[in-house]
Amino acid sequence: MTGRGRRGVPLTALWQAFDAARFGESRTLNLRESLPTVDQATVRLDRWLRQKQVEGAEQVLVITGRGNNSEGGVSPVREAAIRHFHALRRGNVVAGHTEHTPGSFVVTLMPVKALVEAPRRRRSSGAIVPPPPSPPSLDALDPETRTLLRHLAENALDHLGVRDRGPFLEDEMVRQFGVIAAGVAEGPDREGRLRAAIRRAMDEY
Repeated sequence: MTGRGRRGVPLTALWQAFDAARFGESRTLNLRESLPTVDQATVRLDRWLRQKQVEGAEQVLVITGRGNNSEGGVSPVREAAIRHFHALRRGNVVAGHTEHTPGSFVVTLMPVKALVEAPRRRRSSGAIVPPPPSPPSLDALDPETRTLLRHLAENALDHLGVRDRGPFLEDEMVRQFGVIAAGVAEGPDREGRLRAAIRRAMDEY
């Protein structure tokens, strides 16, 4: 095995080209480039995977590096990423992960609906639980956003078999806002992107 393709192109370059075509820049997280600490990498990985989930991505590529220059030849960021994949699986974010190369993973994400149906109590899973995003009151949201949240909450409660939704509807709307908004990054038209994520969850029912 020479490490080169038939036309003399390094196989590494070929695999990178295949990955770029399959995932593109928007579905690739390269933790190796910025050389983050383990804590920095875990926070960045958590936020990015949650964001990709609410955007409706099915599979993404996470590059951790293999740890050739690390003590013992093992990348601490790679090991932390594996642990966090398992934690996010318990948190209804990650469906599974497979080693793509010694320094990267293909991660399969759960649908947004899985967040809606996540257990109501927090578990000690090791996952980073984002604080409830602003606004604390749904009154600060656009009327269209509140209407979508109401419909989503009604769907979720119906799925749970709750017949009298009235006493629980407002709390369920706030809960749905919290779990979905945690994956919607700050930036222009954030509420528009939040509405798109809510619609995506409703379509999955």
